[in-house]
Amino acid sequence: MVTQEPIADNNDFSLVVIALLKGIVYQENDDKLWHRLMNLQARVRDYIRVLGLELVLDEAEGYAFLRSRPTTEDEPESKLPRLITRRALSFPVSLLLALLRKKLAEFDASGGDTRLVLSRDDIAELIRVFLPDSSNEAKLIDKVDTHINKIIDLGFLRRLKPATGSTSKQTNFEVRRIIKAFVDAQWLAEFDARLETYRLHLQEK
Repeated sequence: MVTQEPIADNNDFSLVVIALLKGIVYQENDDKLWHRLMNLQARVRDYIRVLGLELVLDEAEGYAFLRSRPTTEDEPESKLPRLITRRALSFPVSLLLALLRKKLAEFDASGGDTRLVLSRDDIAELIRVFLPDSSNEAKLIDKVDTHINKIIDLGFLRRLKPATGSTSKQTNFEVRRIIKAFVDAQWLAEFDARLETYRLHLQEK
């Protein structure tokens, strides 16, 4: 006799998969959805594997997302169309992501708070300190808000609301810890060499 899973379980599964296909799932944004994901993650992994995807889930940091499943030497490259599109990043956005990731690593090493919060000026200063004195610096700083908005869209920064009663016009941003999944430790270890490449790139502009 074939038994059917409860409708509620099927609805939970659908909600989890749809949320993952739409973007990053954060525990802090929807604890109930996160709990469903934790309970159904084995089933989710089996299901999305058919679609050429894999689930990246960091329970400690509280985030999950889907990415295209990497191929191996024993497995020919899949001819399935990509469900998760690759995004080409501009040079300034790539540079700022690298600097934010390095800042997060330094912050974690200090053993302080778990949330890295930076102001707009803090983020601009990351770029200003790095760049040589030239017209390129002025152009890049002028566009820092555009680059910040792009990184917010990518899910690596979150704009924070002003504290109640605050008169400051300064905008603050939280560096989302999911950036660690995209800029890994090995990449970070090669950071100085990459910065030198960036410097040469800017000098040629």
